[in-house]
Amino acid sequence: MPLGNKSIKQQLRDYLAAEKPAAITGAVWQEIARRLAPVSESYLRDLLRATGLPFDQPYAGIRQHSFADLEESLEAMRQVYTAARESGDALRARHCRRQVIAAKDRARFAARNPRTAPEKKAEKEEMAQWMLVWLEDPELFPAWVTARKQAIGRAAE
Repeated sequence: MPLGNKSIKQQLRDYLAAEKPAAITGAVWQEIARRLAPVSESYLRDLLRATGLPFDQPYAGIRQHSFADLEESLEAMRQVYTAARESGDALRARHCRRQVIAAKDRARFAARNPRTAPEKKAEKEEMAQWMLVWLEDPELFPAWVTARKQAIGRAAE
């Protein structure tokens, strides 16, 4: 069957079966994106997450299924962003910021969707706030999120 007739999912399965990568590294991500082009980053990320393979940042993106996921992925992204800035890799640093901006936009969209339940709206608004703090000062984020979690915990008591 010609490559053009295969779905993106099937092409990805074929690639993974042939290459057997141990993790989704930058090189693996670039190769898969090249082979499957044109494919959106978010769709590719979703497909690759479903494989269960370990995933390097910034390609793993920002997970926001829970606050724990969000904190973990923002911290991992912060580490990559900081290393990129320190090494002078402006392209990688911009890619990190773009991932956080896109995730913030998705959270805001969910919070403003009239079909979203009120408790979910509040959660997504809070998540968007976390990402705004990260974007303002990634190095401040770990201390801020610790204080924020404590403040929210006290408010719930």
